[in-house]
Amino acid sequence: MQKERIAGVDEAGRGPLAGAVVAAAVILDPENPISGLADSKKLSEKKRALLFDRITEGAIAWAVGEANIDEIESLNILHASMLAMQRAVVALTTAPTQVLVDGNRCPELPYPSEAIIKGDSKVQAISAASIIAKVTRDRQMQQWDKHYPDYGFAQHKGYPTKQHYAALKQLGPTPIHRPSFLMKHLNSH
Repeated sequence: MQKERIAGVDEAGRGPLAGAVVAAAVILDPENPISGLADSKKLSEKKRALLFDRITEGAIAWAVGEANIDEIESLNILHASMLAMQRAVVALTTAPTQVLVDGNRCPELPYPSEAIIKGDSKVQAISAASIIAKVTRDRQMQQWDKHYPDYGFAQHKGYPTKQHYAALKQLGPTPIHRPSFLMKHLNSH
């Protein structure tokens, strides 16, 4: 009988005004449990970094997919998130027997899949995916911070904060800002 291989899938970066949306898919090894897994939003940055290393070393397979600014703009953020998740799952080097996706809908996948609301706090593999996606995206934003040092990307990671709005007012948007998000947010400010 084939062993069950459950891939957990989650994304990071639906809410920010800048940067890509990043998704991860993780198949954990049941023989090699990782303690401390939780929804990435509930963990400190230090704890996420530590778990990121444990997951990437101990998982049967893991992969990251993303949708860039142009894709977010042309598809909308929901469809871009689905695309990023799809890319992450398809990039897995080991085929899952089932895919569990955080949220209320699944991207189109070549495997049986199920959406689980608040899955990142209920399913270990989804928690692991949420950590991989969040750390990967945060690291991308830290890299962007070097290109655009006056925006504070390393601190706010592109999310709408006072610091971010102030930088936008003073300097205008960068090529990594999402135009449709800026329209929505800046008009409400």
